[in-house]
Formats: sequence, structure tokens, C-alpha cells
Amino acid sequence: MLDDCYDLAFRLYPYARSADQDADAPVRHAVVVLGGGPIGLATALDLGLRGVPVLLLDDHEGVGQGSRAICFAKRTLEICDRWGVAGAMLDKGVVWNLGKVFHEERKVFEFNLLPEEGHAFPAFINLQQPYVERFLVERLRRAQSEGAPIEIRGKNRVTAVEVSDERVRLEIDTPDGPYRIDADWLIGCDGASSPLRKMMGLEFEGRVFQDNFLIADIRMNAEFPTERWFWFEPPFKSAGASCLLHKQPDGVWRVDFQIGWDIDRAKELKEENVRARLDAMLGPEVGYEIVWTSIYTFQCRRMTKFRHGRVIFAGDSAHQVSPFGARGANSGIQDVDNLGWKLALVLEGLAPETLLDSYCDERRHGADENILNSTRATDFITPKSAVSHTFRNAVLDLAGRHPFARPMVNSGRLSVPCVYDGLPLFSEDALPGGPARTRPGAPCPDAPLGAGYLLSRLAAGFTLLTLDADAPGEVTSGGVTARRLALSAGDDPSGALAARYLGEANSAVYLVRPDQHIVGRWATFDPEAVSAALDRACGRR
Repeated sequence: MLDDCYDLAFRLYPYARSADQDADAPVRHAVVVLGGGPIGLATALDLGLRGVPVLLLDDHEGVGQGSRAICFAKRTLEICDRWGVAGAMLDKGVVWNLGKVFHEERKVFEFNLLPEEGHAFPAFINLQQPYVERFLVERLRRAQSEGAPIEIRGKNRVTAVEVSDERVRLEIDTPDGPYRIDADWLIGCDGASSPLRKMMGLEFEGRVFQDNFLIADIRMNAEFPTERWFWFEPPFKSAGASCLLHKQPDGVWRVDFQIGWDIDRAKELKEENVRARLDAMLGPEVGYEIVWTSIYTFQCRRMTKFRHGRVIFAGDSAHQVSPFGARGANSGIQDVDNLGWKLALVLEGLAPETLLDSYCDERRHGADENILNSTRATDFITPKSAVSHTFRNAVLDLAGRHPFARPMVNSGRLSVPCVYDGLPLFSEDALPGGPARTRPGAPCPDAPLGAGYLLSRLAAGFTLLTLDADAPGEVTSGGVTARRLALSAGDDPSGALAARYLGEANSAVYLVRPDQHIVGRWATFDPEAVSAALDRACGRR
């Protein structure tokens, strides 16, 4: 097991010479994934579990240093559960649902991110990113032993790419010298600074905010509860204009200090200066050990397009948001979930290449939603004028006394799954009285089913979910099959299943994609409508 994610990088896949380096001509691969962070590893795992041959190239040899992303949302856990990773994440992670907001020394209000029952996973867990990477690598190794066509090459740094209509050629540097390979498809998961993006001359568009935050991960024994605490204008003045406190595994706590724009980074990162801020916050009686520090700048940006011919970008290489709201890694996992099944269908010849354009459309929609929420949070946390500062503090004062003002307080709208309203692959809603939360384009919410839960019962491919409605065992169109999951409202005595999928309707039929987003829904089974919706979801209409 990983004992301490703050130690030096773990060499989980050390460099080894490959047969490609001795080939007379570039060897061709179906899919090459660039980058061994959580998004690259998840992409390789998702494709490999679908039987797609995939090669992952990483310029390192394993898990990196520092906690980095720490908040993983319920939707991410639901996706990781299908990959066989969520159990390890949940066992190690710190579960939390409650957040508290303070202004100076006064608590303004608190909120519960999962106020309803009937879900397999909590609203959030806190877990350092290196643990997630380690669990993904371990699952990937098990998948390899089970026959999944996945290969990882450490210390393989891509130095140049040449993109044509037929293939992508990659120049790769290794400790044994350079070599070349070809790829049918290249997926860039190489992070916010993306060397691949720069090699292709592609840029981000968006905003860089003139503010900086100091991260200090500290190991301490403290009486703070397992909650998210956020202070506007904290009483411990050396903290800066705002401060965030989170608990992580291993007795480690994440503290974020807002420290302003015109700073000397090297000076701020000196241990004595970090300790001065922490001592003012925690008091002299609390002992602690600093285990990791970093400074980050708010950025809310994305690429214009996520697909450029045979090159596709995912995660931070495609879009960046400020960390408040935990929308970075969680959004990247949703990228993977959206892309994997589509690319698999294209490679199997069951969908046109244009289906991959829907990945760009849908995940750009998700990125814009995240950027909007992240930008609003940043503007609220860091007022840009005296007037906006006065307004912000008036809202905080009202929120402490009146519930109507609390939705206006924005310390980071926390990550939620994206709904693809109005995008082309989804059918018109044909379920009168159906709940809004399960409309076409929405992800399926979980619900209890006996000793288990609904989402774990959905097929790896398309699912025809019926509630108190007749339908055949499967529907096939264009070589793609949707398999039926027949349920009744009575299967869940709590009533959550009926509330989330029937609403005012007496029966319902849902067509659900492999990423568990709802394609269409009807009151009864209509073979022509379901077949048309399946074709539409596969990009054939």
C-alpha cells in the first residue's frame, strides 16, 4: 500500500525497453494516451476494459508528489465503481457531506451536500490525488492480468507529433534514445501545461485572475470535525482575505490561504512564513508538521475545441478551473466517461467518426458550466472593487440571519454531474409527468434496490430500463444492443426509485447510455422511438 503520498514519486511502471524501439518502421497502435495522471490512467483503464488496445505513455515512472486534487465527488465515485476502483477510494478517503461558511469569527450558515437517502456513495470524499493514481494503476494491472489490452511505458516522453488524416506519428524520447510510433487516435491527458497542446500550436481562451492562494498540507491532531470550513475575512488576519480548511487521510489537513496578487512566491513558500500564517490560525497550543506547500493562481480557461482530427484532449489539458468547487479532476473523470464508449464504438465500426464531435460538444458544455460557476465563485471570494466588496459582505451579513440570502453566498459551488440539455444525441422528453432530474441528457441518479443500488445494475453498454412497463429483453439497431433491466416501483419500499424515475407517471421506459446519461424516456415501450433514439445516441442520425 501507499504509506505516504508526500514521499518521493513511486516508480510503479519503471522504464523498460519495448519491441517498438527495435522495429524497422513505426509500429501502429489503435489508441495512444499521453499522460500518467488520474485522467490518463482512467482513460487507459476505461478503454482497456472495453477491449480497446491502448498504450499509455508517461514521461515519469509512476505516482507524483504532493496531494494536489483532494475532493472527489459522488459522481466520480459512481464512475470509478464501474472501473472497480471506488471501493479502495472510499476505504481510504475521508467522507464528508457538511460544509460551514464563516465571516470573520461568525458562522454564517452550514449546508449538507447530500440531504437525501438512497445513494451508494457520499457527496464527497477527501483523498490525495496520488492515492487515486495508485489505485488506478493497481486496477489497471489487474485488468492486464485478466487480458485487457493495456500497456504502460514509463520514461517515454513525446517530443513531437505529426497529424494527418490517416494517423498521428509520435516522436518519443527514452533513456535508450528516440523512436517513433503511429496511432489511429491520440488522447492528450498531459495536464494544464500540456506539452502536446503546445506542440500543436493550440491555446486556451478564458481568464487568469489576479490572485494567488497558498496551499499548506499539515499533519496534526486537532479537534476540527470532518467538514469543509471556509472563512471570508478570517479573524486570524495573516491568513489573507479568505481561508479554507479540509481534512484528508493520514491525519493531514489542507489549508488554503488567499495571499493576493503581487507576491514574492519564493518568500511566501519559506517555512517560517508559512508557519507564521498557520500559527495565527491554529494558535500556539496546536502542534503540526508541514508536509507539502504550493502556490496556485486562479485560471478559468479552455480550448476552443477538444477534438482536432485524430487528436483528442481531456482533463486539465482541455480545460482549467479554479480549485474552489472541486471541479477540475471531477470534470476530467466525466470527460473520460463520455469519451471511452464513443471511441470504442468508432473503432468497432459501429458508429461514424462524427460521434467523437459529440464528445467535444458535450464536454465543452460541461467545461463552460464549470467555468461559469468557478468564475462566479472567484468573483465572490475576491471582490474587484470597493462596491463589490461591500455588496459581498452585505450578502454574508444577510445570509447569517435570512435563508433567502444563502444561495447568493459563493465559497465555491461544489462539483455536480453535468446535464446535457438540448444537445443533439438526446431525444425529446416523452414521459408526461416525469421527474425533471431524470430528463433526457441528465445522468441517472442512484436509488436503493433491495440490498444494492440501481447504478450497479445498469449494463456496461446501453440499458433499456423499464419501470412497471413491458418491453423485449433487448433492442438492437445498427449492431448496438440495449439490454433490458426490468424493475417495478415496488422494488424500492423507500419510494426513492419511483420519485426519481416515475414522478407522476404510472410506468416508464428509459434508454440509458454506457456513461449512464439518459438518451430518452417514454411512458410505454415504443420500438420505433427506442430504435431511433439508439441510432441518434450512436451518432447515426
